Amino acid sequence: MSSLLSVNNLKVQFSTRKTFVTAVDDFSLTINPGESVGLVGESGCGKTTTGLAVMRLLPGNGKIAAGSVVLDGVDMATLSEAEMQKQRGRTVALIPQDPMSSLNPTMRIGRQIGEGLRIHHGATEAEARKRALEVLDMVEMPRPAERLDQYPFELSGGLRQRVIIAMGLVCEPKLLIADEPTTALDVTIQAQILDIIDSLRTQLNMGVLLITHDMGVIAGRTDRVVVMYGGKKAEEAPTVDLFRTMRHPYAQALLASMPNLENTSKHELASIAGLPPDLTKEIVGCRFAPRCAYATDRCLIEEPPLTMQGERAYACFHPVEGPKPVVVRVAETVAAASGAPRKELLRVEGLVKEFAVKAGFIRHKVGSISAVSNVNFAIYEGETFGLVGESGCGKTTIGRMVVGLEGPTAGQVVFDGKVVSAKNHRPSRADRRERQMMFQDPYSSLNPRMKVAQILGEPLMVQGDGSKAQQKDRVKQLLLSVGLEPSAADRYPHEFSGGQRQRIGFARALALNPRLIVADEPVSALDVSIQAQILNLMKDLQREHNLSYIMVSHDLAVVYYMADSIGVMYLGKIVEIGDAESVFRSPAHPYTQGLLDAVPVPDPIEAHARRGLQVTGELPSPVNPPSGCRFRTRCPRAQDICANQEPVFQDFGPDQQAACHFPLKTPVALGARTA
Repeated sequence: MSSLLSVNNLKVQFSTRKTFVTAVDDFSLTINPGESVGLVGESGCGKTTTGLAVMRLLPGNGKIAAGSVVLDGVDMATLSEAEMQKQRGRTVALIPQDPMSSLNPTMRIGRQIGEGLRIHHGATEAEARKRALEVLDMVEMPRPAERLDQYPFELSGGLRQRVIIAMGLVCEPKLLIADEPTTALDVTIQAQILDIIDSLRTQLNMGVLLITHDMGVIAGRTDRVVVMYGGKKAEEAPTVDLFRTMRHPYAQALLASMPNLENTSKHELASIAGLPPDLTKEIVGCRFAPRCAYATDRCLIEEPPLTMQGERAYACFHPVEGPKPVVVRVAETVAAASGAPRKELLRVEGLVKEFAVKAGFIRHKVGSISAVSNVNFAIYEGETFGLVGESGCGKTTIGRMVVGLEGPTAGQVVFDGKVVSAKNHRPSRADRRERQMMFQDPYSSLNPRMKVAQILGEPLMVQGDGSKAQQKDRVKQLLLSVGLEPSAADRYPHEFSGGQRQRIGFARALALNPRLIVADEPVSALDVSIQAQILNLMKDLQREHNLSYIMVSHDLAVVYYMADSIGVMYLGKIVEIGDAESVFRSPAHPYTQGLLDAVPVPDPIEAHARRGLQVTGELPSPVNPPSGCRFRTRCPRAQDICANQEPVFQDFGPDQQAACHFPLKTPVALGARTA
């Protein structure tokens, strides 16, 4: 089969004030018609730069310094900008990582999708609109005709991603480049988007380049995998072969860094020490050697050549055999390790939160959003409670009420036997110091105009903790505790990587020696290797300080690794709750099982077996939630009673309850609690 895309000895450079930085070096890649190739590696390894080079969309200071990019017989590297504009959208299309920043907020969806057809094929407005409706139907957009006249801000993240895919497909390109297309999406929506890309690839015989840092995503979605490190190819092999017998230590380490629901016990995650190489400096020897457990003196002075072995290629002097063994140190809580009795730290009772929906010139109330509805749970000292569910189900709202950033409409939060949050109750600063928040996006939650010393010292100053000298010492201790050098205190947030900024956010949460930290999606945007470092750090500090966590996440593998008990939320309600092992190994609620089935599995065979098992459809509006069971509109087991009667919690074990009329297993007793 002749190649659709053939990238040969590609070199991409960026100019700086002093020199050129080589971001991609001597890189080659082929993709055949109808084939999906995964390009995997950490941030900064050159994956996105390679995709942008194929599209000729490099920034102004970037250029293709050497090599060729032959797509369907045409060398894209030699085309003028005017000629290249005729290729983009028609021959090759891009799905960017963030759909909101790529969509025009002032243009309706239908017109944006049809724009490519008008430009490349001279279609009329009517023809472009008709085609836009067709491709929206192809990408399984709910109510596609209705979406044509909507604006991007009116759609959820998953629907906006469907619009971006539709825009890419409107002219039926031969190659689709998907750059981290599901990074910020819920596991259920992620699975739907990847299913759509797979289906369209087969239907249109289209080549796909899937760029990601998630080994679980590529396992079930690609035919071949290219592992990239420091701008160069580290390993390439058919997907099944790579996961079965990987040769490069970097590929092995990426896989070992992933939290995995298939593990029979919670072992510490194997993280990759250090960071990818600084490409602004001259690199001698193997680029992975400073982080490699197998490196020898030869690796530090000599660059390994690309070795061919059948359909596999790898660049390593000391190739490994298969996946890395699981680290033997078991992750455990302080209470479990010491055998101490459990002491209740936090209790949430009948928590309700509604937000008013206002309209009109005078902004009068026309409805309300039921964000949280009658939620109950308890957390014990030194333990972690995981809150899982799709975006919009109320997880973050609960976390904000627990730390006092939001007040409940009804119900109360009891901390260490004292009511700290209830209607018309305003907690004092002193009340809040023992309950802190670790935010999802550390960059937006860290003041860009303040140095790290000021950021970490601010809560100490506000609370009047110690003298200036003592506060300075405390800042130094905090940085050391999260694995950063004290010199980091004199730098600004933008001078750090994403993982380092998350460590700073963690340090700020620890500043006042809290007893409870609400961690809101703390690793959702991080590479798997950096994610493993942060999660291991959180576990270590939990053991050291007897911390309790509320772990808010849509990533069930992360929650399973961290949590002792789990609450599964759907549209403002907890539908299943219990100890982590019971909920994950033997779920009772269909929604919990659907979430588990949607988790990417780093095993190609298992990933293919799970296709089509995840939750489908769109989350209903919280303004007008379904009657009876809120999950019934997406539940494969729903019957008439589900629409007319709200299910009550039933017991499925000593510490597992779920609210479902048709559970996945037989209850041991019927409780009287309402869901």
